[in-house]
Amino acid sequence: MVWVANRNDPIIGSSGFLFINQYGNLVLCGNDDQKLPVWSTNVPVEENDICAAQLLDSGNLILVRKRSRDIVWQSFDYPTSTHLPGMKLGLDRKLGIHRFLTSWRSADDPGIGDFSLMIKPNGSPQIFVYNGTEPISRSPPWPWRSQMGLYESTFVNHPDEIYWVYTVPDDSYLLRIIVDHSGLLKVLTWRESDGQWKDYWKAPVFQCDYYGLCGAYSTCELANLNEFGCACLPGFEPKYPLEWSTRDGSGGCVRKRLQTSSFCQHGEGFVKVENVVLPESSAAAWVDMSKSRAACEVECKRNCSCSAYAIIGIPGKNYGCLNWYKELVDIRYDRSNSYDLYVRVDAYELGTLFLLSNYFIGLSSQILIYKSFPMLVTALDCS
Repeated sequence: MVWVANRNDPIIGSSGFLFINQYGNLVLCGNDDQKLPVWSTNVPVEENDICAAQLLDSGNLILVRKRSRDIVWQSFDYPTSTHLPGMKLGLDRKLGIHRFLTSWRSADDPGIGDFSLMIKPNGSPQIFVYNGTEPISRSPPWPWRSQMGLYESTFVNHPDEIYWVYTVPDDSYLLRIIVDHSGLLKVLTWRESDGQWKDYWKAPVFQCDYYGLCGAYSTCELANLNEFGCACLPGFEPKYPLEWSTRDGSGGCVRKRLQTSSFCQHGEGFVKVENVVLPESSAAAWVDMSKSRAACEVECKRNCSCSAYAIIGIPGKNYGCLNWYKELVDIRYDRSNSYDLYVRVDAYELGTLFLLSNYFIGLSSQILIYKSFPMLVTALDCS
């Protein structure tokens, strides 16, 4: 079941009547005498127009004018829990339509449930799963990558409309995306051999999939479930050390030397954090520049509120700098969707990291000398 008209208003009993009324709208009534409407397309139709309902091969139920074949209403504008190929997910600002998914109330009740999937258009757009109004997981910031070639996706963002849509090449297999009643986002494919829908991908699954598990200014990496996966970004330390020591990273991290160091035109710089899913980006902004990392750094450094930047290839264009201006939240390691993030640190931190890097370079040189010339070990140890 991929779409339900009257999901919150089930017909009591076994009788129901679906028809097009004298105003050209598709109407569902709870009895044969057409006096108990429970759902209607409820769109304005000109008096002389004759309308017809049609179910397309895409799964889109449409109401069309018979003469012009213009679509006056379509179910794809009012998704329930399922996102089908060709269905837009996002905002139509001109028509005032917000297309997003909402879960069923339970496995056998299609009423509106607790979970939803929608595009957050602010900053660099992201796709969020919410429990009520609380985010529980999210996609990386745009640009998004297709699931290993499973489908082809298109993202459109202009003043009238912002949406994401996907298609299946040559309609060679059946695929659907759902938000289920437990809050899982799933990509399902149809397995012809046994007539079953198979989970191709789902989230959240791992702890780091959950939004903000490790708090602000920290990263999440759980290679081993028995290890604590939260770590502060360079130049930061746990906000609540006691909780951190008990493996509770939800409080996140704060800058070291917050009261004594300046981050505005006092020798500060940036440290590269490699292979991360970029932070929550609703307060980030794109800077239209060349692909030069130095140019991106200059642009971020000149704004004292800029806390980090990343260089991202934009489809059909060159490269862009994405700059963050508020807390850095929900950073996690994921090689399949990773970029390098350049985090702003104070001059003291830069100097410390420089000395440490030189120390380890020197240490590695000493180890090489020791392996090649064992007789020098005493001198090296003494030095």
